[in-house]
Amino acid sequence: MVIDRKIRKGVIASLPEAKQIRDQELRDKVYDAWAMALKDSGYSKIEEMPPSGNPSMQPLKKGSQTDHFRCVARVAAAIAREFNTNFGLNVDMDEVIAGALCHDLGKPFEYANQERWKANPGKAGNPSIRHPAYGVYIALSAGLPETIAHIAGGHAIEGEIITRSVAGTIVSYADHAFWAILTPEELKKAMKNWRSSI
Repeated sequence: MVIDRKIRKGVIASLPEAKQIRDQELRDKVYDAWAMALKDSGYSKIEEMPPSGNPSMQPLKKGSQTDHFRCVARVAAAIAREFNTNFGLNVDMDEVIAGALCHDLGKPFEYANQERWKANPGKAGNPSIRHPAYGVYIALSAGLPETIAHIAGGHAIEGEIITRSVAGTIVSYADHAFWAILTPEELKKAMKNWRSSI
């Protein structure tokens, strides 16, 4: 796997919360996974992606995908700390932070392929592959643990048909809270449209 050093350097600058991951190897794989996801899709920075929950949603009026990932990581970490401190759970903080930062690894692929899929939905489907599924591929290709790939694959509606890990549940709730708070009307409309299409 060849990692574009310039893209990776931008990922490190975009995701300062990754420095809270104590396991250096895990932290490096988070950076590598994002560098792979971006390069494979033609983006050079996380901030270049449209700032929305999915391609059918209106973008945020303020902020970027980087702001989304960072906020989800901070909220998820706060939830995990609360349960660890006050309820005696032993949620792995590295797993929560890495999972939160990597839950949308597949978004660059999903956003980059919209026009191609829309041009011939009968052939590829639309979307052909949503970002949770592609995020699993990127996570495993980058050598991230299966637990992180599971968080990427199960954070969205796809997670309703599996049993999420504790860390995955925390990340999923933090992710949904972000979009529900900042784009409540757009989120409701997008979810209604998505559910009616299946």
